[in-house]
Amino acid sequence: MTNQENSFVGFEYMEVPAKRSMESLYVDSYRNFGWEYEGSSEQENSDHVTVKFKRNRKIRNKAELSRLQRQFESCTHEIEALERSRTTTATIAAFSIGLVGTALLGCSMFSYLNGMLPLMVILAVPGFLGWIIPCFCYKKLQRTKAAQIAPIIEQKNDEIYAVCEQGCRLLTA
Repeated sequence: MTNQENSFVGFEYMEVPAKRSMESLYVDSYRNFGWEYEGSSEQENSDHVTVKFKRNRKIRNKAELSRLQRQFESCTHEIEALERSRTTTATIAAFSIGLVGTALLGCSMFSYLNGMLPLMVILAVPGFLGWIIPCFCYKKLQRTKAAQIAPIIEQKNDEIYAVCEQGCRLLTA
């Protein structure tokens, strides 16, 4: 047997879809679970990338590293969900207010066509407000939600760093 035969290393491969803003976190963190960064490929017309990794199939403490990796992935999914929730509530509220404004303007138009000018004015004023207010409402609700979720995201990031630190200790043990 030669040294080349003894130096065989089998690898397992993994591709992780990620937001472009989270790519660095994935690249840095997966190293702590024994994965080596292979590269990434961008998806067309999207802010997502596919990050590619490989690792030795015979890595020590593989079961524990896999458990820590699942915990890391759970935290990243929670962070992504929190990021999405920042705009979800604001979007729903803005669309709802705009829809009510549109309905009031529609009723105002029908009132005008039926010759009821006082009712038309009464419905048109809140209708136009229903078209103006959503912009300000959206911004305010988004800022409020961002302030609410910032500490939770920071807590999840701390949890990620603790998990990665445990994985790094297992790799060096």
